This record gives sequence, structure tokens and C-alpha cells, in this order.
Amino acid sequence: MASSSRTLSAQVFCRDHPDIPLVEDYHAGDMICSVCGLVVGDRVIDVGSEWRTFSNEKSTKDNSRVGAAENPLFDGSDMSTMIATGTASDNLRDEFGKPMYRNRRTVSMNSSDRALLTAFREIGQMADRLNLPKMLVDRANTLFKQVHEGKALKGRSNDAIVSACMYIACRQEGVPRTLKEICAVSKISKKEIGRVFKLILKNLETNVDLITTGDFMSRFCSNLSLPSSVQKAATHIARKAVEMDLVPGRSPISVAAAAIYMASQASDDKKTAKEIGDIAGVAEVTIRQSYKSMIPKADELFPKDFKFTTPIECLPIN
Repeated sequence: MASSSRTLSAQVFCRDHPDIPLVEDYHAGDMICSVCGLVVGDRVIDVGSEWRTFSNEKSTKDNSRVGAAENPLFDGSDMSTMIATGTASDNLRDEFGKPMYRNRRTVSMNSSDRALLTAFREIGQMADRLNLPKMLVDRANTLFKQVHEGKALKGRSNDAIVSACMYIACRQEGVPRTLKEICAVSKISKKEIGRVFKLILKNLETNVDLITTGDFMSRFCSNLSLPSSVQKAATHIARKAVEMDLVPGRSPISVAAAAIYMASQASDDKKTAKEIGDIAGVAEVTIRQSYKSMIPKADELFPKDFKFTTPIECLPIN
């Protein structure tokens, strides 16, 4: 069966008819000029599937024999194959009793690689739950491997190290997540993640940027379905409150939540402290305490072009 090929025609062409598209003979593996019949390329490798799949087939078996892509983070990088032999290897035979071909790396993987594989799988699952990109997963995987090879945190739970690596990767990639968000998708307490986080920074001699109120504002406002005008006002309020030192000792997350509460109360899209707290992972009383510190200077915190639906003097006192 022959068909025209566009993949190799840009690299291989007939010297007498360079502009004529070539024909690929899949059986012979030849590239043939469609005008003069000159074989301009032979032994072409077919990169397609080695089987045919029909739409009405309901089999869930994966016919692929190549396995996953090689991961450079693993120590054992050989791609050799082992074939089951003898009666003691019945678990390496298929349902018809025939020997199964297995990637040696998955069968005889050392304990170090098994620990890495488990950790990488957990990082991928956490990233899926947090809706994070693969670039961030790669950063967390690299951090975990560095910690694992350094053995400075030997004795600590791998789950805690995974959670801390994910937290650090989020902050280093500019998409920070709160410790409560990391806790929600892991099995480790906030306190333990915080401890391991500090140990990793110390042992790897790395650092992370300080989180600010602006790091969370767009995500919190989006999850609360607030318009851009309220988000802009809340960002301005939080920044001014920090500059004026109205909320000393308060975390950026609680300041951002209080700023969103103030901006929403002055607009048509009013949100309660509880609604904001559920999204931001901050207690309602914490939001009200920060808000209480900010409300006396509300006239200086709002941007000049903000359109008030509720005047400042009618805003809640706490």
C-alpha cells in the first residue's frame, strides 16, 4: 500500500524532479519519485502503531509495549528487558501462560528509585488536585530528589517532604498556595509541613520570595466571582494597609481577605466574612480583626476612582 509522504519530502527529494511529492511504499520501506520511479530513500522507519484499533473494540488492554518515557531523575536509566523463565515466575506470565516482556527498570528497581517513584506519583496527584501545571511538578520532583539524595532529612516522613517540596515549588514558580491548601490535598498537618519546609530551605541553601497580598488576590476574587473593579480596589486597599502599617503581625492572606471583605461591602457584590474565609482558608474572626484595624482609615485606603454603592460611613464597623 502506497501513499504520499509529507514528513520526509522536505528532507529527501528526487534530483530530477525536486518539486514532485514522493510516494512512500510502506511494505518495502522506500521513498519513490511519483514521476520517474526513482527510489530516493530506502529502509524508511514506520513510526506508526504496530497494531490496528477499531472503534467498536471494547477491550481495555493497552497494546503499547514501549512503557513510559525515560525519567532522568531516576538512578537506573537502563531500558533493558527481562523475559520470564521457569515455573517460579508464574507472576510474570500473561493469561495464556506465555512469558511476559517487562521493562527491567520497573521489575528490578532499587529501593531508592522506588521511593522516588512513589513520591513523584504523589506530587503529580497533588498537582492535579490543585490544578497546577507540569512545569511546577517538575520543579517539585527536582526538589524532592535533591532532598532524597542529601539524606539530611532522613527519618522524616516522605509525605511531609513531598508536601513541603510542593509548597516551595509553588512559591518559587510565582503561583504560591497557602499551607492550608497544601494540607487539604495531603495527609500531613500544617505544623509538620512548616517544619519540613524550613529544614529543606536550610539544607538545600535555597530561598523563596516573601508572599504578599497580591499573590492571592486574583485567585481569591475569581473564586468568589467578584468583578475586576472589586479586585482592583481590594488590591489597592491591602497594599495601602501594609504601607501604612495598619495590620502589623497579620499574615498577607488574612490582610488580603480583609481587603476583599471591605471592597465587596462597598460594592454591589457583597460577600460575608464567612464566604471569604472559606475560600481563603482564614477564620472568620481573623478577617474581622484585620478589618477592624483597617476600617478607621478606610477613606485613605480606597482608590480615588472607586464607585461606592455603600458609602464608607455606612460600612460595617467590624
